[in-house]
Amino acid sequence: MIGSSSGTSPWSEDVMRQQTIINHQIPCSRPLPMSLHHITWRATASGLADENVVADALAWLIGDDEAIEIERTTSYHGSELHMIEAKITRKGPALKALAMLGTANLQTILEELEQRLDESNTIHFRLDFNALIDGVVQLAEGDGPTVKGQTKVQVFPGQEGAAEAASTIEAAMKIADAAQE
Repeated sequence: MIGSSSGTSPWSEDVMRQQTIINHQIPCSRPLPMSLHHITWRATASGLADENVVADALAWLIGDDEAIEIERTTSYHGSELHMIEAKITRKGPALKALAMLGTANLQTILEELEQRLDESNTIHFRLDFNALIDGVVQLAEGDGPTVKGQTKVQVFPGQEGAAEAASTIEAAMKIADAAQE
């Protein structure tokens, strides 16, 4: 038991054999990482766009309608802008939201982790804005409107940031795979 004074590991054989992550049973040989501080999505919509459609897309992506904030502002030249942000700070839901990227996109992020992980252990990625509005989660390539995403990986002293990030992405891939079954 966690917090017990018996000196036993909080990770009993039963826990290590089978852990429940976001309502999916995933067998594993060690505790799966739940090491995300948060996941954040940001999008900008012009005054001509329907900001509610963008907010709905981000709410679907993050899995929480209440986690959406819309800031209405104006550009330098006076045109109306909508800054839409979705943020989850709870570890389990953040990992599930990361899994919403899908296995193929997560594999790409994993392969490009060296370029995407910064010195503060934050992974950066962008989604194609128009594809997301159409219900397709696709990493952005080249120019065009994007939805900016970032997730901060929790790293403790003695742990390697890149290794923890890779392990967390692999856990999200398992959740994404389980959701497709």
